[in-house]
Amino acid sequence: MLTVEDWAEIRRLHRGEGMPIKAIARQMGISKNTVRRALTSHEPPRYQRASRGSIVDAVEPQIRELLEQWPTMPTTVIAERIGWDRSITVLKDRVRVLRPLFTPPDPVSRTLYQPGELAQCDLWFPPVDIPLGYGQTGRPPVLAIVTGYSRVITARMIPSRQAGDLIDGHWRLLSGWGATPRMLVWDNESAVGRNRGGKITLTGEFAAFAGLLGVRVRVCRPYDPEAKGLVERVNGYFETSFLPGRVFTSPADFNTQLSEWLARANRRVHRRLEARPADRWDADRARMLSIPPVDPPHWWRFHTRIGRDHYVRVDTNDYSVHPQVIGRTVMVRADTEQVSVIAGNTLVASHARCWAAHQTLTDPEHARAAAVMRAAHAHARATPPPDQVEVQQRDLGSYDRVFAVLEGGSQDTDRDGDGGGDAGQVVA
Repeated sequence: MLTVEDWAEIRRLHRGEGMPIKAIARQMGISKNTVRRALTSHEPPRYQRASRGSIVDAVEPQIRELLEQWPTMPTTVIAERIGWDRSITVLKDRVRVLRPLFTPPDPVSRTLYQPGELAQCDLWFPPVDIPLGYGQTGRPPVLAIVTGYSRVITARMIPSRQAGDLIDGHWRLLSGWGATPRMLVWDNESAVGRNRGGKITLTGEFAAFAGLLGVRVRVCRPYDPEAKGLVERVNGYFETSFLPGRVFTSPADFNTQLSEWLARANRRVHRRLEARPADRWDADRARMLSIPPVDPPHWWRFHTRIGRDHYVRVDTNDYSVHPQVIGRTVMVRADTEQVSVIAGNTLVASHARCWAAHQTLTDPEHARAAAVMRAAHAHARATPPPDQVEVQQRDLGSYDRVFAVLEGGSQDTDRDGDGGGDAGQVVA
């Protein structure tokens, strides 16, 4: 077989030196036909072994028939249908080659985003244990948001993935921007909504939040990770560039370190954009919607009646309330940092939000007030009322005289003949 070096030398002698075919064949000791083939071939010679076929060739027609009717049939089912008892690996290799012939391709198109158009949102669960207090550790979710046009990232750790915490996290992050994109893209997060057959249904809480901001919320189809690939890559970026070498003492410490790191990350050169996200931020923010000029909403809100145990439960924790509102209905408002209880227009409890689980948090002032009220109640029960009237007790000897008269009969008592007797006088 002619080597690549010989092929290159033949072409050099003929094209560069002008040597005829006969002279090249005589100089290199090869046939003239070999020289001709080398001159007519524009590719170097390659060794190709003749195919000996495969054990799958005999059953390939059956595989094609099955894939034509059921393009997604698993290879294990195909093996069962055709009675395959040989190596499953070679069968899988052949099915992998044949299946695209019977399934329509699903190409991914490159998406271009306009300034202020949208932001993709997701929950990232960092694979590190965060101290939550009371000897507990956990892995709370991190709400991550990345804009489509500028690729600016913002993120914050929140206590849970419940609707109240999720919406409060959105409000704090978007308030930090001072603006909100016109569309928020989510996957099928239970607190956000569902996409069933192309029909998007938001939860009541998130629909109210979207209405407050005046934005559209898009929930992606299931099993469609490309629809929010920007934030998915950001989650991986967190794990490879933010987490390594860091130690966290609390969720607040985690958020502090994350904010400092994001300030640097948004000034890096983005590989896809070949620009810094911070340099595109002004144009992106200028086309966004402004945040409504309202107080931060408390989306975790409910009413409850305070029992003698003057505590309210938020998530899995109990928070004390001033005992003066026992028996009254109060409103409980909570966000990611604070738990407040309001009776009418009066604030009767305020606690820092506890991220640990199954804890009881008591305000010392509430405990002292409850102790005073219990002592006052016990004293009131022990002291008789001042207006209590004493009842005169009859002398027991009067009962003896009455019963003696009754047992003696009327002949002993009716001495004066008037039929009345002393007994009637005594009884009266």
